[in-house]
Amino acid sequence: MQFTFTEEQTMLGDSLLRTLARDKTPAALMDLGAGAALLSEADGGFGGTGADILMVFRTLGRALAVSPLLDSVVLGAGVLALAGEGDLAEQASVGAIQVAVALDEPGQRYDGTVGTVARGGLLTGEKTMVSGADTATHLIVSATDGVYLVDGAAQGLTVTSYRLMDGGRAGEVRLADTPARRIGDLTLLARPTAAAILAVCADALGAMEAAAELTTDYLKTRKQFGRPIGSFQALQHRMADLVTEIEQARSAVWNLAGHLDDEDRDRHVAATKSLVGKIARRVAEETVQLHGGIGMTEEYELASIVRRLLAADTRFGDSDHHLERFMALSAA
Repeated sequence: MQFTFTEEQTMLGDSLLRTLARDKTPAALMDLGAGAALLSEADGGFGGTGADILMVFRTLGRALAVSPLLDSVVLGAGVLALAGEGDLAEQASVGAIQVAVALDEPGQRYDGTVGTVARGGLLTGEKTMVSGADTATHLIVSATDGVYLVDGAAQGLTVTSYRLMDGGRAGEVRLADTPARRIGDLTLLARPTAAAILAVCADALGAMEAAAELTTDYLKTRKQFGRPIGSFQALQHRMADLVTEIEQARSAVWNLAGHLDDEDRDRHVAATKSLVGKIARRVAEETVQLHGGIGMTEEYELASIVRRLLAADTRFGDSDHHLERFMALSAA
């Protein structure tokens, strides 16, 4: 497997990093083509491969950028494209519409149980932790008999929004006889969800790399007993162990990117999400400890990185959940 980006992907990543340095707004990302890079040519984009997703989201993670690309494009446009809604998918990829994907329900713990029901084209149920729900023009909703498309201004739709720990926003969604259009079976969700998990892992990888660089710089400049604390052997060993773990996470994310469309994709998804989630938590804890008191300061950049890493572990199932899933898939 080739663990390298193409020249075009590298150029996109460099351009994206430069753009994020001066402007982190969603409009700037869409103007650059970051959304279109996440869809295949057949769906109106110019990428859509695992490596494309890895490049874009690793860069977003390094820059700590909050964007609708994961939910509106990777998940939302991904489902719409598979459902034959190519026009809407292309609109989502350029930011003309915002799509939120409502899958989880109150009381769940990553089990995927669906209680939302459809009767005569009307949906009734509740969804929780729906990212981007408060600004969505369209919602994709899972129900007991399939996947439905709901207008963001539909009657009977109520959204209670709140801020997430990584800087984004989500909402509790209530559907009370809300008009909806069925666009396909629940199987539509499989590939877009796998791609979204790759995106989360790639984003976490970028954030881990940023945390390691920030910590290395701090160890070189913070002094005790007249010399940089990075010269102390015990701290050098801890930092070396951390860099080794991040390298392991990088290999796992690349492996998933290369198997995103393989038959045994689900096993690679579970293995990668479990490993990356565990390492993300380790990096968050270790970098705070290596910094000392300043690592707990809200104004310091590390605080934002730590929140992002902790959120990455829980999105789409935490490390323990995916470890159990990996063992079950391997034993099948």
